[in-house]
Amino acid sequence: MAKRTAEDVLRLAKENNVAFVRLQFTDILGIVKNVAIPVRQLEKALNNEMMFDGSSIEGFTRIEESDMNLRPDPDTWATFPWRPEYEATARLICDVYNCHGEPFEGDPRYVLRRVINQAADMGYEVNVGPECEFFLFHLSDTGEPTTRTHDKAGYFDLGPIDKGEDARRDIVLALEEMGFEIEASHHEVAAGQHEIDLKYSDALTTADRVATLKFVTKTVASLHNLHATFMPKPIFGACGSGMHTHISLFKDGKNVFYDPDGQYQLSDIARYFIGGVLLHCPAITAITNPLVNSYKRLVPGYEAPVYIAWSAQNRSSLIRVPASRKQGTRIELRSPDPSCNPYLALAVIIGAGLRGIRDEIEPPASVDKNIYDMSSRERKAYGIRRLPATLEEAVDELAKDELIAEILGSHVLSHFIKAKRIESEVYRMQVTDWEVKQYLWMF
Repeated sequence: MAKRTAEDVLRLAKENNVAFVRLQFTDILGIVKNVAIPVRQLEKALNNEMMFDGSSIEGFTRIEESDMNLRPDPDTWATFPWRPEYEATARLICDVYNCHGEPFEGDPRYVLRRVINQAADMGYEVNVGPECEFFLFHLSDTGEPTTRTHDKAGYFDLGPIDKGEDARRDIVLALEEMGFEIEASHHEVAAGQHEIDLKYSDALTTADRVATLKFVTKTVASLHNLHATFMPKPIFGACGSGMHTHISLFKDGKNVFYDPDGQYQLSDIARYFIGGVLLHCPAITAITNPLVNSYKRLVPGYEAPVYIAWSAQNRSSLIRVPASRKQGTRIELRSPDPSCNPYLALAVIIGAGLRGIRDEIEPPASVDKNIYDMSSRERKAYGIRRLPATLEEAVDELAKDELIAEILGSHVLSHFIKAKRIESEVYRMQVTDWEVKQYLWMF
């Protein structure tokens, strides 16, 4: 497929009556940032002449080296469907460079590009398909988000029970107008919870689309007087929101995870990839589950994975191999949640899998029993470890994993760990409502 050029973007801007262009990029914590420019500055931006001050962006750079350069990726051009067609607004996702013309090592998109290039050097194209879950909540009378759900629906329910159906429909339509292919959307298990599944694409495009999906979902929900949140566990006692991530490797147009003669029809490459991800999963978890709140989701009883295992048979394992084979052969990592930075998350998952292939890391045997029903002795016999139970534990694992440190690079690693240790410490000092109710009258 031909790549879009700068000339294509200038033509599209004119054809679509674009008045403003948002130059978007993502900080280390996964928050989408942007610099808005009038369309008359677009040619300058496409010539890589747009500078911005990076000193105030989380984890970017120090004040004395703050001049950063935004370089738009023409393939990411899209107009915002919720804006007027006349004097429309468009966006371009940018790579971040330093003032010396080199890729900025703290740019999450650059971190993922490095891993994709490693895969390409091994002859592989990486395809990823995410399932993004979120909640839709009412706003208060003053416009503040609440945790009051807008419906009483459950898994796959239809309207009129699913009162978020119209909002979800408009979210999907907006994404499709922006060039996304949506495989499915539906109500999830918890009241007020929804899921949108993106068709698989190459890893960089998928990360761009996840970042885009999150702000589009929030924007369209607000037009329905609702608040959309990708917080992993907003309601005690209800299922949390995950981002199950499907991954496959292709070489010369063929899925290299498939082997008709292998156990479960999986190739050695697929097994080694699984082995690498499982080996490094404790450290990966800090990136794929980056909030204190993420670990309120990773508990038994709410369908989220807790134990480090894989299976071709059941959904209680961390990595599941869906039933589809041949070109559809893939693995599904079930631990990530949608609060993660999609660029960093895909980088560490894919990078660990590639190391598994290079080092021929054999995974443990597939676990076909329900892991939640096993005793601790049974899990020990299977060699099943537990995922980190807190953000603090996950960051400790991240700090000592040399491979994941290499994938992230020293800049991202140090800034991420610093931010997350602060978050853990601030949380540790909080006095919660539960503590007051539990202890105030008793002691």
